[in-house]
Amino acid sequence: MPAEMAKALVPAALALLLLGCGAPEARYYLGTFGGSGELAELYRLLEREQGGESRFVLIQQIAHSLANAGRREAEILFLTTHVAREPADPFNGYYLLMAAQVHEELGEVPLAVHYYARVLKNHQDLLVKGESVHLYCLQRLVELETHAQERIGYYKELSSPRFSGQVEHPGALYFRLAQSYEEVGNWEQAIKAYNLFLGTADLEVPGVTNASRVAAEKVLFYYADPTWTVPDLSTLVEAVRDAIQHKDIAKLRRYQARVNFSAEGWEQAAPSEEVPEEFAIGNYLASSNPQVEGELDPTSNDREAWLRTTNWSFRPTTWYLYFRRIDFPAKPEANGQWEWAGIKFGERLR
Repeated sequence: MPAEMAKALVPAALALLLLGCGAPEARYYLGTFGGSGELAELYRLLEREQGGESRFVLIQQIAHSLANAGRREAEILFLTTHVAREPADPFNGYYLLMAAQVHEELGEVPLAVHYYARVLKNHQDLLVKGESVHLYCLQRLVELETHAQERIGYYKELSSPRFSGQVEHPGALYFRLAQSYEEVGNWEQAIKAYNLFLGTADLEVPGVTNASRVAAEKVLFYYADPTWTVPDLSTLVEAVRDAIQHKDIAKLRRYQARVNFSAEGWEQAAPSEEVPEEFAIGNYLASSNPQVEGELDPTSNDREAWLRTTNWSFRPTTWYLYFRRIDFPAKPEANGQWEWAGIKFGERLR
């Protein structure tokens, strides 16, 4: 148990000891949580009220009054103590959700995660203002939970039929699930999740550009035999340069990536996922006298590189050959090696 969590739970334990001493209900609330005037009156009303829904309204009012007074720790204590004292209250899941929200607002993320998870584990779902308490907790947990293995369970629950039609961008759940599987090194399940994502009607993933292309590339590469890869960039660039200068079409094709090779302009917002069938680089090499720069483009780095070539018969006549280092632990034999992954047509805008 984190130290801050233990610290937060101690006052609740002390409050229960006070209750065991037989303190009157209203005095107990005032003594434990403090307050006067309107707040004290709400405590007295809560003491007398027996109806479940009426108590639900009063508990919310008290929590909001404590929040408005800037007493957020007291608000948490009030909610969690009520849950401990009234374990049969059907609204306890919502009260713990409220406590989790306060912890999140205070920046106490581990405690927020603890209470959101506790709602899911220990309390049945209920609708508050037409919204599912469990759905809300799951949506917060996939954002806050730092352990990928835990997130996997939450994403699977969110994508279950139970929440069908209630989740915005349902396809994105499979994409994020796949990413979480990647984090724990379970590539077989990651690829299955990417395939599920690609099979959905909604391929939008907030915060991810061209998510469908990202997923398709990983699926295709997972099943490929990447014989075109080269251990180091300089060797690959020199081999491609030599093939172009000597118009050696067979050699050039030897180093061209067989999957996920893209041929597109710099401005193309949604690039094709593979070279169109009508684009055969060998045909253009045979009909051109291309010139190849002696050095890589200065924007190249240890992950990506570009080589400028000119005088092609295909317009625009300037092509940038794109090389990238492979980052794909699922293929140990290729991971970290380099591939010629595409062509960008036209001059590069600086």
